[in-house]
Amino acid sequence: MLSYLHAFHAGNFADVQKHAALALVLTMMHAKKTAIACFDTHAGSAIYDLESERARKTAEADEGVRKLWPLRSQLAASDWAPFIEVIADANQGRAPKTLQVYPGSPAWFAAFSRPGDSVTAFELHPSEEQQLARWGQQAGIRVRHEDGLKGLLKSLPPPQPRLLALIDPSYEVKSDYESVAQALTKAWKKCRHGVFLVWYPILTSGLEQRLLSALKSEAAVRKTLRNEVRLQAPPERGMMGSGMLVVNPPWGFEQRMAAMMEDLQGAERLGLNHTLDWLVPE
Repeated sequence: MLSYLHAFHAGNFADVQKHAALALVLTMMHAKKTAIACFDTHAGSAIYDLESERARKTAEADEGVRKLWPLRSQLAASDWAPFIEVIADANQGRAPKTLQVYPGSPAWFAAFSRPGDSVTAFELHPSEEQQLARWGQQAGIRVRHEDGLKGLLKSLPPPQPRLLALIDPSYEVKSDYESVAQALTKAWKKCRHGVFLVWYPILTSGLEQRLLSALKSEAAVRKTLRNEVRLQAPPERGMMGSGMLVVNPPWGFEQRMAAMMEDLQGAERLGLNHTLDWLVPE
């Protein structure tokens, strides 16, 4: 199924959580000079206009990154600083209060990429892949028009000594939950030292439990940190929260991510409650 377009949801509260985790992991991994092979399995189109017709139809960014943006001066001295910097760079030349542009995951990887690092972005949707490919040529990243889960597995182990992979499908197809669990398990076996980030929606239907149950039953994958944020006023149906799994998180990531998520609590911010624990295999 290729109907999903992230432009309708760019910059929402789930993106804030996802890219906060990604930026923190990249920042912490940069403490070592050794090169990193980065993979984005469901890349999208890289750059999103928050004033576009699609973005304004849902206006999800208004309760996400646009609600956080006015607080940037208060957050600049914390681990939010790299997150704020990447968004500010994407909006250079624009009025700072409007926050018109939001970077998708490939743009976050590209912003942090150093000499020796590599970024490979997978995208199946034809129009999204075309836009991503045009952007990728300028950004210096490799774009592949293929299934991201299969592409990731074919690319492992990478030539670089370290690995960071982001797995974040739309989960429009219900079998994606099991497919992600299977792909993560296979990828971990191929590259046990790699850092893997897995995003998933928390739904009123509870479908995300398919992913979590599948991973709990897989005894191979270890050191998986689970971070979830939930809306304080959830909808009657649909997405009421956002989850991130971090396999092999850098040392100290748990405490630093918890502090960042605490900054999102309260109605004057994003109104999110958060939990942080370890996924224990059954």
